Amino acid sequence: MTQTPFAPMTGTQSHFVSVNGNSLHYVTAGQGESTLVFVHGWGCHIGFWREQVAALSSRARLILLDLPGHGRSDPPQTPSTMDAFAEAVRAVLRDAGVEKAVYIGHSMGGAVICRVYHQAPESVLALVSVDGLLCRLPGTAAEGRALAGPFATPHYREHATGFIRNLFPFPGAETLCEQVTAEMLKTPQSVLLAGMLALLDPTQPDWRLQHVNGPVLVINARSSWWTGDYENYVRSLSSHADYRTMEGASHFLMLEQPAAFNALLSAMLVKSGLI
Repeated sequence: MTQTPFAPMTGTQSHFVSVNGNSLHYVTAGQGESTLVFVHGWGCHIGFWREQVAALSSRARLILLDLPGHGRSDPPQTPSTMDAFAEAVRAVLRDAGVEKAVYIGHSMGGAVICRVYHQAPESVLALVSVDGLLCRLPGTAAEGRALAGPFATPHYREHATGFIRNLFPFPGAETLCEQVTAEMLKTPQSVLLAGMLALLDPTQPDWRLQHVNGPVLVINARSSWWTGDYENYVRSLSSHADYRTMEGASHFLMLEQPAAFNALLSAMLVKSGLI
């Protein structure tokens, strides 16, 4: 039988830490002077980073975590916010005994690592965004609720399926799209809805940055999402900013083109002196 991208990972060690009565799951792998922390996106889990473990575990210590309500972590007892997700990331780092790390966030994970920087800039060696959101999407609270609304209905699975399929614009990725959809739909409806509201609600604390004391690295898929203004914003954040675009890849570029992605990520980390 063909192994799916989400088969159990080898070479990792599982851990659980209790935060406000909830159990958070994370795994560790590798060794090295630097620690790389991988934060997944909306509706995802640590398995979405599985292709990066073997590529980087010989060069750094890796920490991959399931955000509250995702993967093997307990659902949160309070509504999800970017600050709550960031606090969960910091709790994992404290449990792992890590004071400073490189934070790598995919999609919504980009917003989460920005809030980590807002909360504890001294803990951040660098921020790495993978097709992620380093600033909030424009829109009003009403517009955000309207976009998130379908995830509150009994037909949320059908809506989520269409939403995810739109993230795979190129032919040839149909099987991966089906696998990604199946994994994301394992996330409870309440968590999907809360995460979407956290992304879209302008009344929550913004994660836009003004300045970062350290490298800011970006790897995006070619998309209309990422404009010249967004690139200029990223480059304004740090004198050590590096902005790259991968062609022919989808939103899940680290799964769709793992060899090319791993080579690019490794090169950017080496160039910035992070591994």
